[in-house]
Amino acid sequence: MSNITANDLKTQGVSAIESILRQQEEAVITVGGQDRFVVMELAHYQYLRECELEAALAATRADLAAGRFVKESPEAHLARLDAL
Repeated sequence: MSNITANDLKTQGVSAIESILRQQEEAVITVGGQDRFVVMELAHYQYLRECELEAALAATRADLAAGRFVKESPEAHLARLDAL
């Protein structure tokens, strides 16, 4: 992943980001020499979010198949949460 310094961003604006994103999907913005932010095209971000949601759905299905769930009333659920 290529880096963009905060100073580059300040002087070149969005064009600094666009030039890197033409070559790769993500870029890191560094502030004071430290990696702070990741920028990417919105379509790539939406793809990553979809992957994250698919992984959560797969984990939920695995929990259901393995019996790792509790069936209870809303009141019992709240009481159980309060006890935690």
